[in-house]
Amino acid sequence: MNDTAQSALQIEVAFALPERQVLLSMQVPAGCTVAGALELSDLRTQFPDVNFTGLATGIWGQLAGPEQRLRNGDRLEIYRPLQMDPREARRRLAEHGRVMGQKSSG
Repeated sequence: MNDTAQSALQIEVAFALPERQVLLSMQVPAGCTVAGALELSDLRTQFPDVNFTGLATGIWGQLAGPEQRLRNGDRLEIYRPLQMDPREARRRLAEHGRVMGQKSSG
């Protein structure tokens, strides 16, 4: 194995909108941070209407800040803000006699 291969990490970057999801496999340099991986990805090109600045990020479902270093095999996830507080959503559904996960019948 050459030095370049030994100093590179294989990671995945996941991002989703309601109508489209992307899971990128990419190599980043050893020591790469969350912010660095986002810059190296082409997500800004694939989603030009999305402002990625300030969006929460995580690694395998655990929140991770922009300076967190990545490890080989990590899945970097970019989280969009909730459209509605889950408690408020449940309350509104309950007002109409429905529960979360239940499809409307109309």
